[in-house]
Amino acid sequence: MKALKTVRIVLATLMLLGITALLLDTTGVLRHYLGWMPKVQLLPALLAGGFLLVLAILVVTLQIGRFYCAVVCPMGVFQDIFIWVHKLLFGKKHPYRYRKPQNWLRYTVLGLFVLAMLVGLNSIAVLIAPYSAYARMVTGLHASGLVQWIAIATLVVIGMLSFTMGRMWCNTMCPVGSLLSLLSRYRLIGIRIDADKCAGCRKCEKGCKAMCIDVDNKKVDSSRCVNCFNCLSECKAGAISFSMKRKVESEKTVDTSRRKFVAGTVAVGAAMAAQAQEQKLDGGLAAIANKQVPDRKTPLKPFGAKSLKHFSTHCTSCQLCVSQCPEHVLRPSTKLETLMQPEMNYTDGYCRMACTRCSEVCPAGAIKPITQEEKTAISIGVAVVLKDNCVGCGSCARHCPSAAISMVDGKPSVNETRCLGCGACEYYCPARPVSAIYVEGREIHAEI
Repeated sequence: MKALKTVRIVLATLMLLGITALLLDTTGVLRHYLGWMPKVQLLPALLAGGFLLVLAILVVTLQIGRFYCAVVCPMGVFQDIFIWVHKLLFGKKHPYRYRKPQNWLRYTVLGLFVLAMLVGLNSIAVLIAPYSAYARMVTGLHASGLVQWIAIATLVVIGMLSFTMGRMWCNTMCPVGSLLSLLSRYRLIGIRIDADKCAGCRKCEKGCKAMCIDVDNKKVDSSRCVNCFNCLSECKAGAISFSMKRKVESEKTVDTSRRKFVAGTVAVGAAMAAQAQEQKLDGGLAAIANKQVPDRKTPLKPFGAKSLKHFSTHCTSCQLCVSQCPEHVLRPSTKLETLMQPEMNYTDGYCRMACTRCSEVCPAGAIKPITQEEKTAISIGVAVVLKDNCVGCGSCARHCPSAAISMVDGKPSVNETRCLGCGACEYYCPARPVSAIYVEGREIHAEI
């Protein structure tokens, strides 16, 4: 039985390293091998319509408990690092002990999370979604401004909580953990205590990072157990086992209202449209004023996003598309109503027709997979000319990949039926600080 802990640690480590490498990869190579990892995360899978995968996770949870929290979720495994560091520094001087479950807190948080998602405030709700929070932390630590501060705050809060309280985050604040706890309570196979063999040494209790083992009553709170299997290796008397549930055990049955609550929670899914407002200095041999981000009435969403509504009901703000964008066109928003959700920004580059990387890596279906050929037939926006700012250089017309811009009397003229919204004109326009031509987004992407 002790081998279960070793297997769990190996699988969890591989998952954590794989997702982290994918988030930090700028070459785009790893997405071909590791791109499946974000797509097996529960919330992205749910929003992407991967109901068979979601059902599989729920069924596995009913069978063996929160295996997802122990192995699949990178935030869960991330917490284990701080728990391990605590053990290295202090050994067993500050052991864990059984704590009564804070059901009022975890289910209140879960309820508020579901409500926020349903009313369209998912940019706020997903701040505590485990995969999204971990992804933002990894990608944001080497960013700047508000994005970096959110990443640091996530690291400090979850790190310190894990260092001092084990898996308390999983069992109080994590909405995915709370949802799975409702099912794990009735798991078929779980941690069992043989009262006849138990000597009451409390070694299992002291090693339980979920603080769910009650030695006095010889019970394990299956809703909080995260299948770390520490107790199996701690017990020398063989009183702990990972076995089938006995019929004589008096675990309470779930009431009707809670079943309805679980069913409603599984059906959650909504998101907000995003807009980023970052600036960066343009290069050159001479000092040039910063190029300002246009005040777009309609934000730009990536090719494959279909529409603002589709994007808003699927995006989890995980930042994977942002980290994978080779032109640094996708940026996280710093606006409260669309916090951390990606939008397109053409101050550093434009969206090249040969690149479809963001559509390939999106785990939640916010950006649907498209081919290069399909991308050239999609319009995400329309170029708008500010003639008073134009110097008549013709740079926008020369760089337009769809030949949608022509020069008429020294000024650009846009054929809206051909414009893709790729941003090449806006990027190459030399006018400062405001481009003489910029792209206004489409609320619903058009086929051309």
